[in-house]
Amino acid sequence: MNDDTRHSASGHDLTPLGAEEKARLAADLSDEARRVILHQGTEPPFCGGLLNNKQTGVYHCRLCDLPLFRSTAKFESGTGWPSFTQAFDPAHIREIRDGSHGMIRTEIRCARCDGHLGHVFDDGPLPTGRRYCLNSLSLRFEPENVGRVSAA
Repeated sequence: MNDDTRHSASGHDLTPLGAEEKARLAADLSDEARRVILHQGTEPPFCGGLLNNKQTGVYHCRLCDLPLFRSTAKFESGTGWPSFTQAFDPAHIREIRDGSHGMIRTEIRCARCDGHLGHVFDDGPLPTGRRYCLNSLSLRFEPENVGRVSAA
């Protein structure tokens, strides 16, 4: 793989994590976060800590810190999970056919660490018509630096 194929259009490194690095990062997760992120679990609806977050910023992968969604793409879907219309960068999300639980869905995972994020559906609002339905446990929110004064 050449160096160009390891970076997204937004300039982020997408080189897959090795097993040791992934295990090191996962050691800092709670048991519940490990269940969701590493074993394709789902947190209960209306319980996630980021569901009602209205701050401006970026949602990152909790495991590897890759930026996944901007707050400007977040909307209230009424489903009980944080929902977004589009990814920070399409290359940061990997889609996988999911036939579990007697239905066909599209699972979404972090493109760098392969951590389970949630699912994407084609019933979202415009402009994309997509609803990325995420587990709060799979995300870390980074607020925008509002009002920060730079040193001159």
